Amino acid sequence: MKNILIFGMTEIAGGMESFVMNYYRNIDKTLFHFDFLCNTYNNIAYEEELIHSGSKIFKFTARNKNYFKYKKELNIFFKKYAKEYDCIWVNVCSLANIDYLKLAKKYGIKKRIIHSHNSKNMDSFFRGILHRINRSFIEKYATDFFSCSQEATNWFYKKTIINKVKIIKNAIDLNKYRFNGENRNEIRKNLNLENNFVIGNVGRLHFQKNQIFILDVFKEFLKKCNNAKLILVGEGEDEIKLKQKASLLGIKNKCLFVGKQNNIEQWISAFDVFLFPSLFEGLPISLLEAQANGIPILASSEISKEVKINDNFIFYSLKENYINWAKKLVYMKENLKRISYENLLKSFDLYGYDIKTEVKKFEKILMK
Repeated sequence: MKNILIFGMTEIAGGMESFVMNYYRNIDKTLFHFDFLCNTYNNIAYEEELIHSGSKIFKFTARNKNYFKYKKELNIFFKKYAKEYDCIWVNVCSLANIDYLKLAKKYGIKKRIIHSHNSKNMDSFFRGILHRINRSFIEKYATDFFSCSQEATNWFYKKTIINKVKIIKNAIDLNKYRFNGENRNEIRKNLNLENNFVIGNVGRLHFQKNQIFILDVFKEFLKKCNNAKLILVGEGEDEIKLKQKASLLGIKNKCLFVGKQNNIEQWISAFDVFLFPSLFEGLPISLLEAQANGIPILASSEISKEVKINDNFIFYSLKENYINWAKKLVYMKENLKRISYENLLKSFDLYGYDIKTEVKKFEKILMK
């Protein structure tokens, strides 16, 4: 059995955490055992499930809370436990911190994977500088290079590494996210949405996801469809700002901030269209989940084109103003429908986003 140490799980159940869990849930547990190293003492996403499945979770002080304590605890951990692991798999959105790989090498973990999950810097200017510095010599510490998309590869790695990078698809369980009429009716009934056209978004409430722009688009859309409602699923640092803007725009009673949800597939079934004007992405799992549901999608053309599978998925430029985005939504409301589950199956398998197929490929990579 291969013992693998994973870094990358945080307190928020975002796209990267969902990616790890999709592979974790479907991988052959007789071949692999996973433990988790976490840069927090708080509960991480899916912690109960991980512990129940037999994984250990090791926590240490966050670097930005107490740098010297963080360094000491991390060194003690690797000195004590590194010999127990065949591989460390580091999932991150930038190379601002590669201490885990440095210590993994120092204490003898032979296979050291770095995995890119984003295509632009979403952190501070200082962390952006650290990313560019560490990008220059990541080969010194990592043995394997993974990425979620070609766009994420090109930003994350220097040119001499790109041909070594393996694209690991952000694959999902199609059956879990298939459209369910009963779930749709239940949520819409509970929220008094039976007679409404519902626009939905799923994601961290964060500048990257551009929910501020969604509110402008939605206010304009209401001029053409006054029975519309907007549902934002997720939590994050922009929540207060978004609620304040909804109030200023006079659409507070039309917007539902429902917070973190564990039944995302049910919420997507309740939506009529999925709106996703992100500023940048690696390869967003939420759009794959939405496509598995068959729902029409309007997404920014600034994100990776590799994510598109369905014909009712439209890319639109953020150079267009919110008025034109609202017009595009009107067009979709009048012309696009959900795609049946039967028509989705072949497409997902063809594009490599079915977890049942992709996890087998991933197992072979980890066994090398």
